[in-house]
Amino acid sequence: MEWRGLRDSPCNLCPRECLANRRDGQIGFCRMDDRIFLARAALHMWEEPCISGQQGSGAVFFSGCNLRCIYCQNSEISSGKRGKPVSVERLSEIFLELQEKGAANINLVTPDHYVEKAAKAVLMARRDGLVVPVVYNGSGYEKGEVIKNLQGIVDIFLTDFKYMDEQVSRKYSGAADYPEVAKEALGEMVKITGEPVFDGDGMMQKGVIVRHLLLPGHKKNAKDVIRYVYETYGDKIYISLMNQYTPLEQLKGNGTFGELGRRVTKREYEAVVDFAISLGVANAFIQEGDTAKECFIPEFDCEGI
Repeated sequence: MEWRGLRDSPCNLCPRECLANRRDGQIGFCRMDDRIFLARAALHMWEEPCISGQQGSGAVFFSGCNLRCIYCQNSEISSGKRGKPVSVERLSEIFLELQEKGAANINLVTPDHYVEKAAKAVLMARRDGLVVPVVYNGSGYEKGEVIKNLQGIVDIFLTDFKYMDEQVSRKYSGAADYPEVAKEALGEMVKITGEPVFDGDGMMQKGVIVRHLLLPGHKKNAKDVIRYVYETYGDKIYISLMNQYTPLEQLKGNGTFGELGRRVTKREYEAVVDFAISLGVANAFIQEGDTAKECFIPEFDCEGI
């Protein structure tokens, strides 16, 4: 595959461009060297209905992350503290094993810093019989060049769009450029997938789902995200509005991030959903009930690796 000059050592795969010599064992901003580390590979039932369905999504959780949100809900693995190294060949085998278990798709969770190796593993698995769709499940903080290179490899993008406010993205993720980066990446995702396609059981085969996790006290940011995504792409994408934010203990009573020390209120979430409806958003997923009290985070125990 041609990667248009993008490389993992010195690393310029993501917008951070930390230039770490990962192949020499140097740790990048993502907290990882160039070895593939996985924390779990198993059927996952808690994605959107058209991704998990009844059989489950074949979720492959990669360790490390290039964004480092201070409220990260998967901090156990994004910090790089959990995981087991695997080869490209073994990653390909894992995809096929998940298909054998009945997975509706192969769901690459936070693969950005391993993107070239993950792509090679997908192509290898397809050669050996992988037929289910491949989902790229990322933070939205990806280079457009990287996304372009996933043409013919990824079928579905399950992407976050966290911020339209540069000050908020700088404060919580140290990435003031997040809005512009996410806009470019999303544009490339839509170019690759085109209109959404579903099978007879309502399972997505091709398309883009944009997730937004509502943060406490940040309705305006959420509304700005929804407005941009819907007014730009309309029904070409699905929007998933999430209310499951769960505050980390270290944020409670924290003077700098104290606003994140509570859950999202029912009123806040309903206001955001009502706003989406008022714009005309029809292709959407919403969460009902007190989901912040439910555990959507699996055990990162290296199952399936």
